Order: sequence, then structure tokens, then C-alpha cells
Amino acid sequence: MDRAEATTEERRMSQRSPIETGAPDPLPLMHPLMLKNYGKWIYHDHPRPGVLMHRSQTGDEIWTVKAGTQRQMDVHTIRTLCDIADRFADGHVRFTTRSNIEYMVADEARVKPLIEALNKAGFPIGGTANSVSMIAHTQGWLHCDIPGTDASGVTKALMDELHQEFIQCEMPNRVKLSTSCCEINCGGQADIAVIVQYTKPPKINHDLVANVCERPAVVARCPVAAIRPALVNGKPSLEVDEKKCICCGACYPPCPPMQINDPDSTKIAIWVGGKNSNARGKPTFHKLVASGLPNNPPRWPEVAAVVKKILAAYKADARSWERMIDWIERIGWPRFFENTGLPFTKYHIDDWRGSRRTLNASTHIRF
Repeated sequence: MDRAEATTEERRMSQRSPIETGAPDPLPLMHPLMLKNYGKWIYHDHPRPGVLMHRSQTGDEIWTVKAGTQRQMDVHTIRTLCDIADRFADGHVRFTTRSNIEYMVADEARVKPLIEALNKAGFPIGGTANSVSMIAHTQGWLHCDIPGTDASGVTKALMDELHQEFIQCEMPNRVKLSTSCCEINCGGQADIAVIVQYTKPPKINHDLVANVCERPAVVARCPVAAIRPALVNGKPSLEVDEKKCICCGACYPPCPPMQINDPDSTKIAIWVGGKNSNARGKPTFHKLVASGLPNNPPRWPEVAAVVKKILAAYKADARSWERMIDWIERIGWPRFFENTGLPFTKYHIDDWRGSRRTLNASTHIRF
């Protein structure tokens, strides 16, 4: 046994001590066949949507079955998933960053019973290859302290509408979606991103600012220097220069009395063309294509309608292996708006005072 194999075996036998940062050591919890062939995999196959097969140099094969979940899960759902793992996959599961659950089995004969059990329990199989992946998103009303909408709810409503595209592989390439519950947008950079849009500056409860907020921290938090200290009714408070304010919501976390989540001014916007990977092309930022959509729980039908329009146009017109941004750059932004039927409005013009380099252009068309 060489030193590398010995080190792997040592890590498998004794898990390292926990630390306050970083991911836990995966090796002690890894499927035995994966551990045995660590670093020896030579290729993988995709026999059907939601199923992957990896083969090792040794001839060993491991099968991965991916199922979608509702993201925010109660204890009964988690127990159901764990019971299926114990019965059909020897207890070996893992969750992905998009809240899918993956089961690993070492025998192809166990794949079909596992899929049948998951489908019977209501968990769709898919999300691999050229499908619409599960939506990555922020926490929304359940966990986040500053949400303007419920990102988890938008995700559930959208995936109900896109169920067939999740379980089938009929898109030109993988389509990644994301949602964000506030305009700070810790959730969204994807082919299609659904992001909250604040349309008015914050309303300030001056009676509470001095008791709740550390004013210098709030002033420093504003990205456009639109907030400054003030005395209101003889009390220390804050004021907002509404000509500078970009309605981003960054002031709300350090100072809850600066209310930004007004029902009348909280809308939803849709951005397209974001890509984090450098596969076949460099990473890209997404761009705004629809704004002012109603924040309309619990089903957000207006948002779902726009997302389905974009996906239908992409599916009909894009070439094989083109990601969303590759397709758009090939046909041009004017044709994108024509194909999707979305209106081009003044809100698509990149006229923010800090965008000096692009001030003479929209986000889509250069003059």
C-alpha cells in the first residue's frame, strides 16, 4: 500500500476533530465502493434522466439516482427519505446544493426498485444532463431576517409548473434557475434568476432608530452614500437622499426601522444569462429582462408565465449544448425580446450613475 492509499485508509477509519469552519470530512461517511475507488473513476454514463453510472479503473460501477425535494422539509419527509435509503441504498445518501437528494447503489438491479419507491413517495427523478435543474434559492420567510418574498415558495410554485422539464432531458443544455428573497440577492446567478425588486426608498420609523440601529454602520452599509445621520424631533435618527437611493435594501439588515418591504413597492424581476462555469465560454453576469412583476403568493402565476415563455423560446431556437447566454449572444438581444414576447422598457436601460463605462448603452444593445 502506497502512502496515498494509506492516508485515505487512515482518514476513513478515524474522522478528524470538528472545527468551526469548513466542510466536514466526507471520507468516513462515503459509500464503501466510492471510497475504494477514490480517484480511480475513468468515465460516467447517463442511462436515463436522473440516473448516472460511474465506472472505475477496477471495473467497479456505482449508480447514482437523483430525486427532487420540496427544499423546506418537515421531519416526516426526512424520515421517509431516510427509510427509502435504508431499504434500497444501504443508507448512503447525500444532498446537493440545489436540495436534490442522491442515492448511491453498487448494483444496477437496485436502481429500478429505488426509483419506484421514490416515485411512489412523491419524489420526482431527474435534474441531470440537459434538463431544468432544481432551483437554488435563499431561505425566504422561514429563516431569513430580511425577505421581501418567500424564495422557497416561489421555488415550489415554479417547479410544480416545470415538473416535466425536470424529469425529461429535452432542453438544449442544462438550465439552472435561482430565486432570491431580497434584492441583496444572495441566491441568484443563473440562466434564469428570479429576484425581488424594491421600487421605493425605505420608510423610516424615527422613534426606533436610536434604540435599535448603530447609525455609523448603517451609513457605511449604503453602496451609494444615500444615507446620513440626522436629528428628527430631537432624537438621533437617519435620513435618505432619495435621488441617490437605488432601493437595494442593504440598509434594512443593520437597521430594521428602515422598512423596505412595503407590499406596494415589493415586486419581482427576472434576469437571464448568468453562468458561473467556464465550460465552453467564460462566466457571465445575468441581465434584466422583466421587471415589476407582482409579488403574488402563494403561486406567483405572473412569474411562472414569464419563466415558461423564456424556456419555450430557448428550447425551440437554441442549438445543442448552447447555454442560455450562448443562445442569446448568437441571436442578439433584440431577437430575444421578439422570440419571448417580453416588452423592452426604460427599466432595461443601464443608466445607473455609477455605470460610467456603459452609460451610453443599454444592458442589451450598444449604440
